[in-house]
Amino acid sequence: MSESKKLTKKDITMLGLRSSFLQASFNYERMQAGGFTWAMLPLLEKIHGDDKEGLSEAMSDNLEFINTHPNLVGFLMGLMMSLEEGGKENHGAIKGLKLALFGPIAGIGDAIFWFTILPIVAGISCSFASQGSVLGPIIFFLTYVVIWILRIVWTHLGYNLGTKSIDIITENSETIANSATILGITVIGALIASYVKINLLPVIKVDGGIEVALQADFFDRIFPNLLPMCVTLLLFYLLKKKQVNPVVLIIGIIVLSILGSWVGLL
Repeated sequence: MSESKKLTKKDITMLGLRSSFLQASFNYERMQAGGFTWAMLPLLEKIHGDDKEGLSEAMSDNLEFINTHPNLVGFLMGLMMSLEEGGKENHGAIKGLKLALFGPIAGIGDAIFWFTILPIVAGISCSFASQGSVLGPIIFFLTYVVIWILRIVWTHLGYNLGTKSIDIITENSETIANSATILGITVIGALIASYVKINLLPVIKVDGGIEVALQADFFDRIFPNLLPMCVTLLLFYLLKKKQVNPVVLIIGIIVLSILGSWVGLL
């Protein structure tokens, strides 16, 4: 295998696009291995050329178990193609690199995309949509488009950084993931006051004919949005500590809401 560059920028861009099919052959034995290998196959063929044995070994290694983040997998693919093309690393080292990095990359991707960006954008989009604005679905759709396009950027970044990126990922993965998680929790916590609504209808009559609204004149005076916070914390407790099925909690909220409205409580 020659150490000269065989891959072009177009090849790396196509690799980023093909990474979109990472989960096209998802299964519970090897997870994303089929899509992972398929995405890199044209580049592996170009690198190894007539070396059928080297190509076979590379394909066999990449067909082993992998489960990483679909939006950041291009970074790992680009890095591996850089090492394959350089010819300085044996297949065992490249295989070990994949096994060592797909976990941290999955953790970073989950924290950034699933737990931070998308929940925040979904909250903003729902706010627009609830007001009848078409911007709601448009903003959410455009966010997904941008995330999809960025996979090309991550692939080029992994390829260009090469082995330099290994230390960056391993040293900072926990910090990046924790920071993104804290940001996501903070934003979601702030959204609770806006999106969780509980309005108690009962009015208590006191001496002198004065009426005291249970919600506005009692609970909200003690602590604004106290009930939404309590309900949210209760659901979190049931979900995390008691391992209650989310579907059961959703059905329970619907049933209690209907009953509360029927008896005049909500």
